[in-house]
Amino acid sequence: MKTYLLIWFNSDGVSPSKVNQRLMSLGFNPMQGSYDYVYNWDNNVDMDEILRFGDKVQLSLQGSGAMFKIETI
Repeated sequence: MKTYLLIWFNSDGVSPSKVNQRLMSLGFNPMQGSYDYVYNWDNNVDMDEILRFGDKVQLSLQGSGAMFKIETI
């Protein structure tokens, strides 16, 4: 499974490079296309794991001014 992440930056927030550092520390890889980042799961995950991971993303981006959307397929 993969979790795709789309980021919206805020001009009053931290720089995109700092957001990138935070996301890379969670295991995201930057990509080009419809999404900005992808996280590759080693196996199938259930909804609880996806929500816990979403919580980690939210905590990592807290105070950055960035907003995000995740989609796991």
